[in-house]
Amino acid sequence: MTRFFELTIIISLLTTISLGFPQYASLAGLSERELDIILPTLQARKAPPPPPAPNDTSVKLVNDKKHPWMPLRPGDIRGPCPGLNTLASHGWLPRSGVATPSQIVNAVQDGFGMPNFLAVFVTYAAMLVDGNLITDLLSIGGKTPATGPDPPKPAIVGGLDTHAVFEGDSSMTRGDAFFGDNHSFNETLFDQFVDFSNRFGGGNYNLTVAAELRWQRIQQSIATNPQFSFVAPRYFTAYAETIFPLMFFVDGRQTDGQLDMTTARGFFQNNKMPDGFFRSNRSILSDELDDGINAVFSAHPIQPGKNEGVGNYVLDPTSASFEGDGCLLYTNFVNQTVRSLYPTPKGALLDALNQNLDFFFSPMKDSGCPQIFPYGKP
Repeated sequence: MTRFFELTIIISLLTTISLGFPQYASLAGLSERELDIILPTLQARKAPPPPPAPNDTSVKLVNDKKHPWMPLRPGDIRGPCPGLNTLASHGWLPRSGVATPSQIVNAVQDGFGMPNFLAVFVTYAAMLVDGNLITDLLSIGGKTPATGPDPPKPAIVGGLDTHAVFEGDSSMTRGDAFFGDNHSFNETLFDQFVDFSNRFGGGNYNLTVAAELRWQRIQQSIATNPQFSFVAPRYFTAYAETIFPLMFFVDGRQTDGQLDMTTARGFFQNNKMPDGFFRSNRSILSDELDDGINAVFSAHPIQPGKNEGVGNYVLDPTSASFEGDGCLLYTNFVNQTVRSLYPTPKGALLDALNQNLDFFFSPMKDSGCPQIFPYGKP
């Protein structure tokens, strides 16, 4: 696969108005009138360009004295992504769970060894749909007492918990949103994770397990969730999330691609790296992502679609897929997802949108896909 194909897989990989609107709540979905009231109350921050790749890309100790695990404090936010949760609990991200995109890019690069192009692309995709573009802040979770009273509908309260924008159904260790909780660690699903690791991986999570567990979770959602949706971008991120534990949760000194269950539970449930944990060498991770997603998808291919009632999975030919136009996912994300959340931006919000859309596109400049300007060229 090309680098662009890697990127398309990941994209998809988030009050009282005058006094209580959170500085990191998403502005997506607010009406023009509501934005006119809210925007003057926010402390605007001009976002800096995405951080570059660090000079040191080696295997490196990351659970060190400067980044010890600490338990949550009252008000700290965690969400559906075990990786970001762990980085926050170790201080690679602000322990509050509220961060700027630059902080997130640096954290996933320095803490996990994620390649720069991937870190920039996935972070700004999440920022565009789940972050506050005026204040340049994003919650890695969702509703907590720290967010204050909800803004008026139809606002998205903000954060990566928001369903069907960045987060989606059939997660390995989190339930579908239809059942009420899409972000908390689910012991029943983790027991299934362990069971499949025992049955197909000799007690470890590996590529063979990933393929079988991904298929199992899709089938479970089809059979039980009448609102199950498996279209882009979730269609792509569902496969990426099965590979990420092998890329980022396996000690960088290991070369066997095997994730043991003690380490897995530490990341998925406790947001905790093992003692003496080393990150991976990011120079090899791009190939690992390519090969891994190919293996998982090829084992049990399925096309994008959604349920129309329990057990009735209907294909959606309009969704981007692995076999279609490589540019369609990017085009639809910008023209449909982002544009639907911000139909008539103006002033500082329009400037921030255009800036973040440019940051989002920056890793794709050599992809062959034209940049989309949904609000006209700035």
